[in-house]
Amino acid sequence: MADQQIEIAEQIPASKKLGASEAAGLLKNASRLYVAKGKKLSEFSGGEAAPEAVAAMLGPTGNLRAPTMVHGRALLVGFNQELFERVLS
Repeated sequence: MADQQIEIAEQIPASKKLGASEAAGLLKNASRLYVAKGKKLSEFSGGEAAPEAVAAMLGPTGNLRAPTMVHGRALLVGFNQELFERVLS
């Protein structure tokens, strides 16, 4: 994040497990959701906590995938360098 000069407002440790209800809460405030799982990228409209969107945000253990970032009204879940450069620039 330092490369993009982005300040982290809140950092939650991985030991704090966040599940489907927290994922749905984050999605309510977003206009766009971007989910990266390896090289696969998915994009959803935010606002409505559709089951497919919430499921995409969760990893195999049922916890919110890391990293998860809120940037303006965009919600980014999972790591993909190209996605970060496109959305965070």
